[in-house]
Amino acid sequence: MGFNFQDFQVYKDARQLRIELNQITKAWPREEKYVLIDQLKRALLSVMLQIAEGSNRKTDKDKALFFNRSHTSIDEIVACLDAAVDDNLITKDQYADFYKKCENIAKQFRGLAKYLNNR
Repeated sequence: MGFNFQDFQVYKDARQLRIELNQITKAWPREEKYVLIDQLKRALLSVMLQIAEGSNRKTDKDKALFFNRSHTSIDEIVACLDAAVDDNLITKDQYADFYKKCENIAKQFRGLAKYLNNR
């Protein structure tokens, strides 16, 4: 049977982003574990969890609320990436790649919001 949110492209993209960023953070200094890494991982997980929770809400207004929370977590991820590049934890090329992926996910959330608001 499965769960419908697992078929959403935005969920698949968020899941892949989480995998990639979790892999990168393994090489970061230990002192970042409870600072930037923890914040980034919570934001990454929040995106997926909010999509899952919102997907089964009964009203479009409820769904939109959870998808908006996911979208704001993408903003948080970008802020973490800003800090990571500023602290030389990732290269400018890595930053550009992850930024583009975040933009794509954000664009999908904007599309979902528009769709839900127009129904």
